[in-house]
Amino acid sequence: MNQLAERPRVTDYQDHDGAEMLRVSDLHAFYGESHILHGVDLEVRRGELVTLLGRNGAGRSTTLKAVMNMVGRRTGSIMINGNETLAVKPHRIPRLGVGYCPEERGIFSSLDVEENLLLPPTVRSGGLSIDEIYAMFPNLYERRRSQGTRLSGGEQQMLAMARILRTGARLLLLDEITEGLAPVIVQALGEVLVKLKARGMTIVLVEQNFRFAAPLADRHYVMEHGRIIEEISAAELPSRRDHLHSLLGV
Repeated sequence: MNQLAERPRVTDYQDHDGAEMLRVSDLHAFYGESHILHGVDLEVRRGELVTLLGRNGAGRSTTLKAVMNMVGRRTGSIMINGNETLAVKPHRIPRLGVGYCPEERGIFSSLDVEENLLLPPTVRSGGLSIDEIYAMFPNLYERRRSQGTRLSGGEQQMLAMARILRTGARLLLLDEITEGLAPVIVQALGEVLVKLKARGMTIVLVEQNFRFAAPLADRHYVMEHGRIIEEISAAELPSRRDHLHSLLGV
């Protein structure tokens, strides 16, 4: 009986009318007794690329983990594609069309590239085929028979992103995908994000590299001490860039 209660309704698997893909309201998150998020409010519309900016420890990565129900305790509201998910088990969240790419990447090092790509189950229709993945990530095609341990950091990051695109996810939560990567790889990842956005995917990007994030995003949320303190649109960015740099310590 409990298993039936945990299972999302059939309507949870379908896209809803309306523009809103993700709404987080008064979200508090805890690790044990540590209170990390203090009433986060944000909204992401379908097809947008939105960044979460802030200094280390601001709560950006915890916000993504809270959406995935990967923190100790949460209160508030998390609406994904019109569905309240605060009580949904972590393994059910991907079935709502959410793909999460953690900072640590989490690829299987003993498997080769293609085996990594074939491993995740398809949770929704519309996932990219292997051929589409290789067209988007030519490096992965060249290394398709290489084990995860033999990939560069940039190739591992590409593989981690490509793997969630196979599942049919339409909302992508990406955590620090450019950290420690060479500029040429960072540029390639930026081009991939532009292509994914053109396909209508919705992207929430936690990013320390503001120069990378600025030209890609429709809106920027700035976090500090577990709260959203600023929301800046792409149109406002030129006039508020200095203010934003001061908030980020750039």
